[in-house]
Amino acid sequence: MEIRKYDKSAQLLERAKKVLAGGVSSEFRKYNHPHALFYTHGSGSRVYDVDGNEYLDFTLSQGPLILGHSHPYVMRAITEYSAPGQLYAGQHIREIELAEKINQLIPAAELMRFCLDGSEAVHTAFRVARAKTGKQKFLRFEGHYHGWLDNVCWGISTPSAEALGSREEPEVFPWTAGLAQNTRDEFIVIPWNDAELLRETVKKNHHELAAIITEPVMCNNGCIMPKDGFLQAIRALCTEYNMAFILDEVITGFRLSLGGAQQYFGIKPDMAIFAKAIASGYPISAIVGTREWMGLIESAKVIHAGTMNSSNATVAAALATIEVLEKEMPYEQMFALGKKFIAGLKAAAEKTGHKMLVQGPGPMFNIAFTDVNEIADYRGTLATDKAKLGKFIAAMHNRGIRIIGRGLCYISAAHTEADIDLTIDQAYQALKEL
Repeated sequence: MEIRKYDKSAQLLERAKKVLAGGVSSEFRKYNHPHALFYTHGSGSRVYDVDGNEYLDFTLSQGPLILGHSHPYVMRAITEYSAPGQLYAGQHIREIELAEKINQLIPAAELMRFCLDGSEAVHTAFRVARAKTGKQKFLRFEGHYHGWLDNVCWGISTPSAEALGSREEPEVFPWTAGLAQNTRDEFIVIPWNDAELLRETVKKNHHELAAIITEPVMCNNGCIMPKDGFLQAIRALCTEYNMAFILDEVITGFRLSLGGAQQYFGIKPDMAIFAKAIASGYPISAIVGTREWMGLIESAKVIHAGTMNSSNATVAAALATIEVLEKEMPYEQMFALGKKFIAGLKAAAEKTGHKMLVQGPGPMFNIAFTDVNEIADYRGTLATDKAKLGKFIAAMHNRGIRIIGRGLCYISAAHTEADIDLTIDQAYQALKEL
């Protein structure tokens, strides 16, 4: 195995720490291996750091790079459309074209607004839900990630499985210091994938619930698929009790299908949030929804604003990304490669005597070391061997395979069978050494 050096990144990190808090601009970048790294360029399924190390990349920059790094059509579209102007404080033609395209593809996207990131779009949806229903709280699920702003920054982590308490009345912990304490009163949280508990909770609290928000696949913890009928149960309850069904498609949008999880699972929410894969890494998100709900923004009863919204570069990136996806339709390939990767990892673990659970639909999946055959909610993820996972991720990184530290892997349209074969072989070698 090649011995990799990270000396230049280490030097740049020390320099960065003098002016950037912690040397980074996002907390999770600290936890690369062996420390925060600095990158120079990416192409297709590969990315390169300042020390000249090459990585086969399954992080895809935390998910956005669905076409791989530096897709030429996308980069050219950004350059050409940005050259005449970057931001007008007004509308431009491709913004309409992008909205029309999303309207054609996404079942719930009758009307939409563009924002900068998922966190902002989520809070826009909450505002609409409160305004329309006259109710104040929302229901969410343990371990689901909907951004890092205060009222969704609870229930993402816990000191221990025991600390969570009962499923019916969970204990909820802040993810960070500095949260406004009154934001704990804005939501009710319960475990995911439990339709009966969901019904009981809504029946008891519907008079104060404006919305239910969920990831359609619990990507941020375990890459857990919804149980049969669970999303449909949310839809039915929201209709029955005058609540907004908000689908957080920040990860699943344009990754499971052109129509996102809505098309994949055959479910239509009232509002949905898109970001990440929508624009190949450029900062744009969208809140989409039916006219019944988005009409409150249309009428300006609910205010939505933002100086940097729908800039030329971000809109061009999104439109070009969707055009490539629509033309090339890489979904069958991404599902096939993901399933091959999953099967290969399972086989490598079995040959080397490790208990490994790999689960997810294919275009994204999660790796965990555990004796169980399935994890169905956040509580199940707490019984996995995270220390062993960390060693495996580090061993893969040293072999030139880049995987998100919590075990999440993404497949892009740029990945090939040869990439997967190479990665499975390296995983086998790494597992032998653990």
